[in-house]
Amino acid sequence: MCGRICYEAFGAINTAHGFPLDLPDPGRAVGLLSRNFAHPGLYCVVAEQDGRLVGSNCMDERSAIGGVGPITVDPTVQNAGAGRALMDAVLERARERGMAGVRLVQAAFHNRSLSLYTKLGFDPREPLACMQGPPPGASFEGCRVRSARESDLDACNRVCHEVHGHDRADEVAEAIHEGSARVVERGGSVTGYTTALAFFGHTVAESNLDMQALIGAAEGFGGPGILIPTRNAALFRWCLESGLRVVQPMTLMSLGLYNEPKGAWLPSILF
Repeated sequence: MCGRICYEAFGAINTAHGFPLDLPDPGRAVGLLSRNFAHPGLYCVVAEQDGRLVGSNCMDERSAIGGVGPITVDPTVQNAGAGRALMDAVLERARERGMAGVRLVQAAFHNRSLSLYTKLGFDPREPLACMQGPPPGASFEGCRVRSARESDLDACNRVCHEVHGHDRADEVAEAIHEGSARVVERGGSVTGYTTALAFFGHTVAESNLDMQALIGAAEGFGGPGILIPTRNAALFRWCLESGLRVVQPMTLMSLGLYNEPKGAWLPSILF
């Protein structure tokens, strides 16, 4: 039921604004929420109205920062308070756990969600472009991209801490175990990593060169695409020149701790 609602809610808003669907079919939405609801590192809630499910929300609790999403409400009962209740539930959970901050990524064309999150205390932090296209197939002298190993975890955490002021160790460890994580080496050291170049993956690097090496070595971009911070105009321009195209505009928002990133980075759809 929650998967069907998720599919219909995202489908309704994207279609209304002329954007492609984030989830191409109901089965993909059911699979996504099935994984989220079963994951020990995610806190998930549902909303009921008159005895029936009308929505759900999830928060990733694997780091000091909580990542919210997806939050979806049945299109037939929107604007009746369910979305606010679902957000209040995860924010209360974050307070109970003493999380340093909470973040999310919202579709920039969705006026209602932008207004709700702002009223809840979230600040818009970064304009993003979800980008998709053929892999560039580019390599860069001095940069070596390879699969990440468990022995790389400390180096990955160091890079993330240098760029963001905190690490995402549990996510990275999971991605290494699942085989999706990759690192870039330059000058004999790990200078960047990605958990996956995909909608639900995040990427951190010391420089645009390291980021371009990771993107250039990708075999493809999972889901709707990768999220490029458009204030990093040099990286954004390189992606466009490499054949990637903008799928939709998005906005990273934060509540609580936020450090202006230093280096190159791509958030996941959570943060």
